[in-house]
Amino acid sequence: MSSNAALMFQGGIGVLGLIAIVVFGIPVLHSGPGLWQSVFYGMLGATGTYGLLFLFTRIPGLFPDNLERQMQGLYNFASGYSPTVLILLSLLAGVGEELLFRGAVQGWLMEYTNPSTAVLAASVLFGLVHYVSFTYFLVATGLGLILGGAYVQSESILLVMVWHAVYDMIALFCLLRFPRWFGVRVRHPDHSEPQE
Repeated sequence: MSSNAALMFQGGIGVLGLIAIVVFGIPVLHSGPGLWQSVFYGMLGATGTYGLLFLFTRIPGLFPDNLERQMQGLYNFASGYSPTVLILLSLLAGVGEELLFRGAVQGWLMEYTNPSTAVLAASVLFGLVHYVSFTYFLVATGLGLILGGAYVQSESILLVMVWHAVYDMIALFCLLRFPRWFGVRVRHPDHSEPQE
């Protein structure tokens, strides 16, 4: 997928979320901490979440299957883009996916159910949309639960947008900079065999 197509797709998710929010009059939580507190706590949350998830993936047998194949696919995808495009994709994912899943879906469900049900349902949908394997579904659903809970507790869509975007940036940086950590085999142009 070209850089422009990837950016337009990720941006389109945010537009879809925003349209749903406006058309259905879904209230978006934004009365929580101010701008700088939301940015600070979002960055702190992203770093902590990524660190914990990374540690959990190191525990043998914790997940039903390993993530190496998915990480290889993500590495192959991400390595085709410039750092600028990857940062933009992370920012668009943070803003767009949070507008759609936390703002629109979870916000709509919170009007008709309780917060726990809304968080759970929106998180499972988030996991299903990111489904590439059952393990990846579990990881994405877990991230959705964390973000959904943070959205309810903080009452700040901005905080979870920052959290999501920074999480994606950290994940892509670590994957591209330290592929061995994830069992990724890197093909170098001057070598015929992949390097581990």
